Amino acid sequence: MIICFVETEKAERAFFEEYLQGHEVRFAGSLKEVGADVEALSTFIYSRITPQFLDAHPKLRLIATRSTGFDHIDLPACQARGVRVASVPSYGDNTVAEHTFALILALSRRMRDSMNANKSERFTFESVRGFDLGGKTIGIVGSGRIGLHAIRIAKAFNMNVLVYDLHRQPFMGELLGFEYVPFEEVLTRSDIISLHLPLTPETFHLIDREALSKCKRGVIIINTARGGLIDTEALIEALDSGQVGGAGLDVLEEENVMKKEALHLIGDQIVDRLQSGIGPEELRASESDRIDELQRLIRNTELINRSNVVFTPHVAFNSVEAVRRINETTVKNLQNFAAGSPINLIA
Repeated sequence: MIICFVETEKAERAFFEEYLQGHEVRFAGSLKEVGADVEALSTFIYSRITPQFLDAHPKLRLIATRSTGFDHIDLPACQARGVRVASVPSYGDNTVAEHTFALILALSRRMRDSMNANKSERFTFESVRGFDLGGKTIGIVGSGRIGLHAIRIAKAFNMNVLVYDLHRQPFMGELLGFEYVPFEEVLTRSDIISLHLPLTPETFHLIDREALSKCKRGVIIINTARGGLIDTEALIEALDSGQVGGAGLDVLEEENVMKKEALHLIGDQIVDRLQSGIGPEELRASESDRIDELQRLIRNTELINRSNVVFTPHVAFNSVEAVRRINETTVKNLQNFAAGSPINLIA
């Protein structure tokens, strides 16, 4: 089987070559470099699989994403073309939950302000004073594997835990000592709200202006799931007004800002247009989408530079142990598919 990997590191490439002997293994810097003869493709979260990509790769039979989430893949388009999709259902449950609390602690103990305190002419303890987690109420939105780990950690900090989930696990509630409540109650009662949901049409902009208006004034918002769960404009407005006291974000709506600043992106897009030979009509047709994208990038840049926002570039999963589990499961997904007994299929 011809297998192509994108978004890989040097050590990962050596691992895949070693454990996929007998297959033709290739590595590409981007989807643009993936050959039309590829039969299996392994992607990560930044490679967006579109109908156009699928049409250009008629021999493709499997997409093995090295992630649990799959919102970067057009599943209906894959199904229509007979392309199967496999994921890594579990690899960093404790890893992401631990990172969640790294963000919470960075905000509760005002780490950004404290680390910059030596640049101030006059230091005062009051200017960097934080707050205890013990006794505070945290609202966990989503009680899947990661959410349950976050609940365990919260209980260790002696926090009160409220949980919202459409699919309740009453036994786990009794075992871990938390309470399932309606979403609106999570909003109104929580000092900290942490999101642990997949991005779907139903959860898109779950945290919007209306939701934020119902929260306690000064609430802390944490997102280690998917950027689209939060309306970025609404979050910026709530931070400006003080309705939201701080945000810990590992994900954003437009994640290109993680890789490149907006001004560099604008320059690169101008070069791409000049080199592509796109005519004036096509340029005008795409201008609105381009402007929207750049506006999102600029808003994100504004957001993550605030002193009461702690931002990490989608690295909550990124531990030695979790990456090893991702790669091992991906190899099994590919091997089993080639052997005719596919596993971990989502489409």
